[in-house]
Amino acid sequence: MTATSISCGDWGSPGVFDGAQADSLDETLEEDHSAPHSDVRDSASDSAPGRNGPRGAPVRHHCDHYAGHRFAHLERRKYGGEVVDACIVGAGAAGGVLAHRLAKAGLSVVVIEAGPYWDPATDFASDELSMQELAWQDTRIVAGANPLKLGHNNSGRGVGGGTTHFTGVFLRFHESDFKTYSVDGVGVDWPLNYQDLEPYYGQIEKEIAVSGPRYFPWGPFRGPYPYPERDRLSANAWMFRKGCEALGIRSVTTPLAILSAPFDGRPPCINRGFCNQGCMPNSKYSALIHHIPKAIAEGAEVLSDCMVTQIEVDPRGSVTGVVFHHDGKEYRQKARYVFLCNFVVETPRLLLQCTSPLFPDGLANSSGMVGKAIMPHSSHDMYAIFDEEIRLYKGTPVLATTQEFYETDPARGFARGYTLHAHGARPVEFASGLAEAGIWGKELRDALRDYNYFGRITLVGEVLPDERNSVTLADEVDEYGLRRAKVTFSYGENDKKLIAHAVETANRILEAAGGKPRYVVPDTAHLMGGCRMGSDPRTSVVDADCRAHDVPNLYICSAAVFPTGGGGNPTETVMALAARTADRFLERLQVRGRSSVELRV
Repeated sequence: MTATSISCGDWGSPGVFDGAQADSLDETLEEDHSAPHSDVRDSASDSAPGRNGPRGAPVRHHCDHYAGHRFAHLERRKYGGEVVDACIVGAGAAGGVLAHRLAKAGLSVVVIEAGPYWDPATDFASDELSMQELAWQDTRIVAGANPLKLGHNNSGRGVGGGTTHFTGVFLRFHESDFKTYSVDGVGVDWPLNYQDLEPYYGQIEKEIAVSGPRYFPWGPFRGPYPYPERDRLSANAWMFRKGCEALGIRSVTTPLAILSAPFDGRPPCINRGFCNQGCMPNSKYSALIHHIPKAIAEGAEVLSDCMVTQIEVDPRGSVTGVVFHHDGKEYRQKARYVFLCNFVVETPRLLLQCTSPLFPDGLANSSGMVGKAIMPHSSHDMYAIFDEEIRLYKGTPVLATTQEFYETDPARGFARGYTLHAHGARPVEFASGLAEAGIWGKELRDALRDYNYFGRITLVGEVLPDERNSVTLADEVDEYGLRRAKVTFSYGENDKKLIAHAVETANRILEAAGGKPRYVVPDTAHLMGGCRMGSDPRTSVVDADCRAHDVPNLYICSAAVFPTGGGGNPTETVMALAARTADRFLERLQVRGRSSVELRV
């Protein structure tokens, strides 16, 4: 049999199904080998009445995925009884890049993801409320002077992680972001610099066909991007650019991980505008439809709906694998190396619960920095009402950007800076944001009546690291017996001054475009920090290669390792860092071919 392209199913789109492998198990296709992946069944599931509906009905979520196979159980694991080279916890932006690169290098790789393996064609919907399920909705305890709203705006649950519902904004960090202490006397310096990540920024942009302007006027990278900038712009983006131009502020069409032309079997964006609810046509990048299917094609196994609850350690202090739960049963995956890519809250939460005589304060926590210095971005939304319709729901949410205020300017009275985006909003988001800002009753009703006349600008502002902003463990436990995360956050004085400046600037832009500034909705977005990288094991958790100082075969690779948060969206830096981590890891191992790797410390 020959390899046959398949539709999304549980592996995303595009994917490859090796029909010959199906014969080795009791898993079959119809005689027509071009049948969609949603029609692939394992024999056990065929005996369960009603589990597979008629053609076109939503497929149920399978939990075990590897080349040619997918199962609704864990009884036919590819690597279940083996010690794999790499076990990756979390299948989001970082986990997807790592899985693809390590599997391609010939390593045996298992990816374990707490949430489902989504099918964009059947699981995603053009509906704000139902698509909240793409986020991590488990209970967390929040505290501090400015308690964080956790969920859709800063997390993801399921294969693809937050990339399934991010806006697609794809910005590089600037050179100063890696040395804020040296340059501005605030925060801490990274143990690497922009030049260390520069080749990986370029690789990732080409790998996923980032669209962007021919010329980008800020930072060391000035363009062009692999694919041309998006066209046409939304009315909100035109409004933003008009206001910026009137004030002499440079702006550009936003660099996006959203296709402006066909690529890799995927269509260009048609401006449906549901990026934050999951992209059904697959025009927007996500690990779900790109890196994870490619990792599976290279030999990786992906386990979804599987919650990792423990990292096991031997008497020497090396990790030996992980414990995870699926459908009420406990399983183990032994591994020579473990990579934690499960984001800013869950990574510290897991490490802090893994105590032992060797690690009394939690795994990899001799510095006491696990869970410390978490950073969101300040992300206030500024609304103005216009005489003409804007219709915020139309088009890709973010299509225009300025970074004119990104770097420190001593005249402003605060350090560091921010990005401003023209950012769309759908009705539920608009209404709930106003309500949370204290707009109720007749005023809220009137605002909703005038929804089509509002324009919006959104802040992405740098928040300086503060060890008091943290992830710790609450006394309350969840269904796995794990202590819930307690997330504490308060803005510092520098953060507040930055926000005030950004709000004033955004309102000036709105006014210059012809609007009447009306509302400011406080918000945060993204999360970074909690497992800081650094050169000194006394003040950091991992080194520049994302390798834990205390545990030689444990890596942490996600925004959790960011020492500082920058003033722009972090996803591209997360993915570039993962690509570099994979290369550094493979260099350390000197991998050749597909032979297994022995533990090297």
